[in-house]
Amino acid sequence: MGITLGAMDDFRQLADEIAASIAAGRMRPGDRLPTQRAFAHRRGIAASTAGRVYAELVRRGLVVGEVGRGTFVRSTDGLPGAGLPLIEPSRARVDLELNYPVVPGQSALLGAGLAPLLRPDALDSALRPVRAEGTPAAREAFAALAGFAALAGFAAPNVAGPDAGWAPAPGALLFAGSGRQAVSAVLAALVPPGQRLGVEELTYPVVKAAARQLGIVPVPVAMDRDGLDPDALAAAHRSAPLRAVYLQPRVHNPLGVTMPPARRERLVAELRRLDLPAVEDAIWAFLRPDVPPLAAVAPERIVLVDSLSKRLAPGLSTGFAVVPEGMREQVAASLRAGSWLPSGFALEAAVRWIGDGTLAAIEAAKRVDAAERQMLAREHLPGARLRADPRSYYCWWELPEPWHAESFVAAAARAGIGLTPAAAYAVGSRVPPSAVRLGLASPPKPLLAETLTTLARLADGGPQDGSA
Repeated sequence: MGITLGAMDDFRQLADEIAASIAAGRMRPGDRLPTQRAFAHRRGIAASTAGRVYAELVRRGLVVGEVGRGTFVRSTDGLPGAGLPLIEPSRARVDLELNYPVVPGQSALLGAGLAPLLRPDALDSALRPVRAEGTPAAREAFAALAGFAALAGFAAPNVAGPDAGWAPAPGALLFAGSGRQAVSAVLAALVPPGQRLGVEELTYPVVKAAARQLGIVPVPVAMDRDGLDPDALAAAHRSAPLRAVYLQPRVHNPLGVTMPPARRERLVAELRRLDLPAVEDAIWAFLRPDVPPLAAVAPERIVLVDSLSKRLAPGLSTGFAVVPEGMREQVAASLRAGSWLPSGFALEAAVRWIGDGTLAAIEAAKRVDAAERQMLAREHLPGARLRADPRSYYCWWELPEPWHAESFVAAAARAGIGLTPAAAYAVGSRVPPSAVRLGLASPPKPLLAETLTTLARLADGGPQDGSA
């Protein structure tokens, strides 16, 4: 293993030395550790102590045990504190900013689905360039994925009304390399440079960045507890015409709001009255499969944008858009002009994972995982003013006085915890609320519980340096 361990009683010291070896690169992802019995014999310790060492390494997210195969060094990419010396979790940075959910057994499921694709003939086909329209198989698979079935666990064929079920026509699908690229391409197609785009007053930061790059003017639209306010949208349009609206009606990021039926009806009616197209971001909507997309109600004016990055993993970021017929060529041209076309290999892999049920299984596991993490947040932040969908992977925390968001984020950073302040999501000149977003997906659950307890103590203690 390339390290020397003495006969020490404290199992954490043994775990620290192995962790240091992993951090230094002497032990690489995929390397197999000796069996616990062999490790105990080699180090002159009890078998029970060796078991505690391995359990501690699993708790820190550094190794993974596979039944019948052994214990392996885990890749640290995307894990809390990746790239830092992960010795003791209390000294490592815990990331509650980036939010990449991964559930146990996910990689094994994905790997099994990839095996047929690695045959030389299949691989040759998958590595060829792909157009924005994708392939016939991809259009069929992703149309089912984007759809909604009121009672079943999968999308139904086109039928009358979202209450009975809805799925877009396969020909409506266009593909991009990622969800971000799909959003950028749709915005570029709908909103010329210098023109106005309505956005929720707290919105996904990537949309703010895309608007800057495209020369689009984002216009904040007020929200309430049910989401974007249709009256505020009409007022923003009256002040100077909007060219489109970007919104997240299901599992809004960062607020976690899911629009109730009455709000959805009012919003769609207002979009039609104003003759405005809308971009519906559904990146996190898989957590609420019980709620149909707005595009099911107004498919003639709503572009539905989604991605696999949250459903599966950040490295599998194929993006797609369900585009009304009158906008399709314009969006396809935007994808081509921006070099935002999909990867053929990723697209073909996704088709297989959708078809064999792998994606549905992982989604279901993530819905359970997200609900459990929300329960941890409620348990370890008692009395906190939290806003969240109980099935989402994030919380919006309105901080207690006299805290300000920036000072709390700085104090959390000193404790080794990364948070995102409200200003990152705010649009316009209005002073953002004193709040932070907590991303719950990335840390292992025991570490998440410890981190939330630390934040609760920090909030209760108040600012110590007068910087609130």
